[in-house]
Amino acid sequence: MTEYGVILFYTTSSAMRAEKLLVAEGCSVKLIPVPRHLSSDCGVALRFNWQQQEKVKSVLDQAQVEVDAIHQL
Repeated sequence: MTEYGVILFYTTSSAMRAEKLLVAEGCSVKLIPVPRHLSSDCGVALRFNWQQQEKVKSVLDQAQVEVDAIHQL
């Protein structure tokens, strides 16, 4: 079974920017509604394959995308 991570953002625009950056880097990501058991100032989260977590974090850090939290599902 594939393990996923979910990134929460402060704004929808940050989530959309992160999606664009990560797709350009070859990461498999999908914008999803924030899961009910998690909270965020924004209603959009980004799901990614947990095995790519280091690459995902690196890309977002380098692009200075503000992230609220990262959770493993």
